[in-house]
Amino acid sequence: MRLSQMFGKTLRDVPAEAETVSHQLMLKAGMIQQVAAGVYSYLPLAWRVLRKIETIIREEMDAAGGQELSMPVLQPIEMWEQSGRDQAFGKGLFTLVDRRDRMLVLGPTHEELITDLARRNVQSYRALPVMLYQIQIKFRDEPRPRGGLVRVREFTMKDLYSFDVDEAALDVSYRKMLQSYRNIYLRCGLDTIVVEADSGAIGGKESHEFMLIAETGEDEIIYCGQCDFAANVERATFKKTNREEEPPLPLEEVATPGVKTIEEVADFIGVTRDRTLKAVFYSTDGELVLATIRGDMEVNEVKLRNIIKCAELRMASDDELREAGLIAGSASAVGLKDIKVVADDSIELGRNFVVGANKEDTHLKNANYPRDFEVDIMADIAQAEAGHTCAICGNVLFSTTGIEVGHIFKLGTAFSQRQGALYLDSDGSQKPMVMGCYGIGIGRLLAAAIEQNHDEKGIIWPVPIAPYSVYLCALGMEDSDIVSAAENLYKELQDNGVEVLFDDRIESAGVKFNDADLLGIPVRIVVSKRTLRSKEAEMKLRKVEEAELIALTEVTQKVTNLLH
Repeated sequence: MRLSQMFGKTLRDVPAEAETVSHQLMLKAGMIQQVAAGVYSYLPLAWRVLRKIETIIREEMDAAGGQELSMPVLQPIEMWEQSGRDQAFGKGLFTLVDRRDRMLVLGPTHEELITDLARRNVQSYRALPVMLYQIQIKFRDEPRPRGGLVRVREFTMKDLYSFDVDEAALDVSYRKMLQSYRNIYLRCGLDTIVVEADSGAIGGKESHEFMLIAETGEDEIIYCGQCDFAANVERATFKKTNREEEPPLPLEEVATPGVKTIEEVADFIGVTRDRTLKAVFYSTDGELVLATIRGDMEVNEVKLRNIIKCAELRMASDDELREAGLIAGSASAVGLKDIKVVADDSIELGRNFVVGANKEDTHLKNANYPRDFEVDIMADIAQAEAGHTCAICGNVLFSTTGIEVGHIFKLGTAFSQRQGALYLDSDGSQKPMVMGCYGIGIGRLLAAAIEQNHDEKGIIWPVPIAPYSVYLCALGMEDSDIVSAAENLYKELQDNGVEVLFDDRIESAGVKFNDADLLGIPVRIVVSKRTLRSKEAEMKLRKVEEAELIALTEVTQKVTNLLH
């Protein structure tokens, strides 16, 4: 491809709307253009990268036994109502009404449709296992699209679905996909880690995310430096310390004028934070819920939402608390009525806690569970943090940030039971198919690759997914000898299967070198007056500073050896 003819142009300045490195560099490199919030056009350079990623994914899915198909974007709302996920996705679901006044959904995912296909086409255990996948456009009405392609409202995803006879067979499919995903990221030249994850609105019994470590990542990862434990903060657990045993003391009321926060209460009474119980009120689908946890910990709202099984969870407003007769800063489960109480199991790791008295400017000392209050649900709702103790090996936990570039789920029979996707077993009985779901966001993977591979000058593409392998740069296009040498090299490289971006523009060396660095093509070949004097060309790898001179007759062989 000749750069003079390529659609799209490079920019010198960073666009003001670009937040992340990948967003900035893709706009500067002329790879994408925004159409609306969270909606982008992919220009030719970006499209070439996407196609290469898709090719790698297809090869790995096919090698694992996947069969590619295509399902429609438009889906009947009734399918989503049957599965209950119209409520789970809430406002994130794009809907429209057709001319017959029928409600339709722009699919954010395809579990409902694929389950219906399996129901219609699989009747016997002999047809299982089966793996079906597609690379398809998805729509999600994200409240805050950000980071260019990292979080968008329209995106392309590879989603594969496995159908098996039982949980043991699902384990086989799951492990197969786990390895296939490792192969994909390795072949793309990207460094990822596998972490335990929350299943979110997709549901399922077990899930793992593939995270690409990046400073601009929006996901926090908690990991152990000694063992293999790694999890998204939404899912991460840790070993909670147990305070020394002491006999329960009688409840004692204490005046605490103007004291509201855990820190203020602890300082006022003269105790450490782990001797207090925190009370946090949430509105969950219109119902008030109290989450109580030891004062040295924070509530993990994802864990809480999963425990309660609600569609919407948010902090209760001051008006909602006043209307319910609750006193912010002086509340607790002691004496509380008609409000669901969810407690973290840390409240059992100690005695004689300081809690709110449900009276203005008043707290209680020596509150103990279950003597002084009851809870409706006891569970782990605590947020893991760096510095906590690993529950597996007892060493310290660390924190980093990453970008999710793949997510796999064990769905089990949740969808197949609801939608009647049954098969006839060898004993003649009908059983629900056991499902798995495996997704990769293609555009996000492109953005994440840039987040992990760049410097102050621009992108540094991994060779397997680079839009072109060689950036052929001719300096002095007014000189017929330079033009002739460059054109010969261009043709020779292409004839040998090398993808070349030929910078044939009449521009200065500075402009061309800056664009070469910005676009990040793995190999740069320069033909100039200086190199032609010795019948050579200059070759430089994008990821190194040094360049070397190579005889013109050896360039093609050197490049092909290097790329292979």
